[in-house]
Amino acid sequence: MSSDAMITHLVGATALIVIVAHTAGWLARRLGQPTIIGQLIVGIMLGPTMLAELSPELSKTLFPQEIAPVLTGMSQIALVLFLFAVGYELDLRMLGGRTRTVVAVSVAAFVVPMAAGTGAAVLFHDQLAELGAPEELSASSVLFFGVALSITAVPVLTAIVRETGLAGTVAGTVAVSAAGLIDVMGWTVLVGTLLESDPHGGLSWQLRLILLAIFTAVMLLCARPVLRRLLWRPQVEPSVRLALLVGFAFASAWVTNALGLHVIFGALLAGVVTPRERGGTLDPDLVRPLHDIGSVLLPFFFVVSGKSVEIGALDATGVVALLAVTVLAVVIKVVSGTVAARWSGLDRHDARTVGVLLNTRGLTELIALNAGLQAGLIEGPLYTALVLMALATTLITQPLLAVVRRLRERADGPTTKETAPQPLGDTPLVEAPRGDTSLIEAPLVEAPLGDAVSVDTVSAAGIPADARPVADAAPADAPADPGDAAGGPLPSAAPGSR
Repeated sequence: MSSDAMITHLVGATALIVIVAHTAGWLARRLGQPTIIGQLIVGIMLGPTMLAELSPELSKTLFPQEIAPVLTGMSQIALVLFLFAVGYELDLRMLGGRTRTVVAVSVAAFVVPMAAGTGAAVLFHDQLAELGAPEELSASSVLFFGVALSITAVPVLTAIVRETGLAGTVAGTVAVSAAGLIDVMGWTVLVGTLLESDPHGGLSWQLRLILLAIFTAVMLLCARPVLRRLLWRPQVEPSVRLALLVGFAFASAWVTNALGLHVIFGALLAGVVTPRERGGTLDPDLVRPLHDIGSVLLPFFFVVSGKSVEIGALDATGVVALLAVTVLAVVIKVVSGTVAARWSGLDRHDARTVGVLLNTRGLTELIALNAGLQAGLIEGPLYTALVLMALATTLITQPLLAVVRRLRERADGPTTKETAPQPLGDTPLVEAPRGDTSLIEAPLVEAPLGDAVSVDTVSAAGIPADARPVADAAPADAPADPGDAAGGPLPSAAPGSR
């Protein structure tokens, strides 16, 4: 194929991918699902599962083999931009006054699924090897399967929290904070699983580990002050700063990819060390363009990932594996998150909400699976089953949240005169002891009727139910104050976050 013909095919494929994928993402949002659901389904449909099965000639015409490397390159560019933004927005200071709860929930929701995944990889190695796991049982393959069950997608979870009105609540803040810690642990373990596999060859894993440690130390200790001194000057225009920081992210991604650890780690690390504005706020001139460009290009990643998904290749064993891994992933994640949240002091309804939210895997899971596919840790039907598991666990999050809401409403009972909202002038006042600021500092939770009541303070003070203060519900357009729930803001999420 000539260069002109290849450019023509590439431009046509780009138009098809961008239009169809974003239309499907918009439809998914209209149906109350994350954008990723629609875009991933389109990526699978444009692959061998549907398009190549229905019309092989049309598939070859739209996506000739000659443009496959270019599409793969564009998908990696999209990942670098996306993960650079994720790393930049990662802020563990948002734990606030619920550090113990968040740490307990994140450790339980990561360690328990990790243990279940690694145990299943060892017990059912022969069956998994038939589906696409490595024939030889290795620590990397075992740990990778554990990571596949323990990942939580922070961007998708954040979008769901905001869209369902959970932003600023105890459950929403704990879930988002715990998901951030889970992803930190997940990426760290994933680095270890990829150290043994070197697609470039030549370097031992010990040498690559030393080089990675040196690179990480330089980035964490030196990169932030140097970037702030060079780029955070009044004479540096925001557009120039954006371009240089994006170049910095690609350079960091190149280093980790050269070490055989995939571009995702370098991009994520570059985002973590990028300086923020004074006071720790995000730079809108950086966040907004990264989200805009990343959202345009991410469909290339879904299409490239969908090319390796072949639902028709799943035999009876593959279908059983798909059902088993999906049920195991959902149950172990929801139960571990719920139990840990309950033991940490959350009420049973908030604890259930936290467990359900942490089951969201989304794009983060797909990125990890793609890294494992390139490293040879999974392939064939097993990759297909895990991708469909990521799709299913994200898809059922909204229905499970609806079930939790109904359980809360049923437990709270029907609205009565005593529980109905009262005008501010009729609100009974409760006088706290002198010097007691618990009524001010206590976390607020969302009551069934939308009234914010200080449950912890009421219980602690022994105030009878009929004397509890009731506050007027905030106006619909009033922004929620995340600090009431956890002492810190939720990370920003641009429209269409994944």
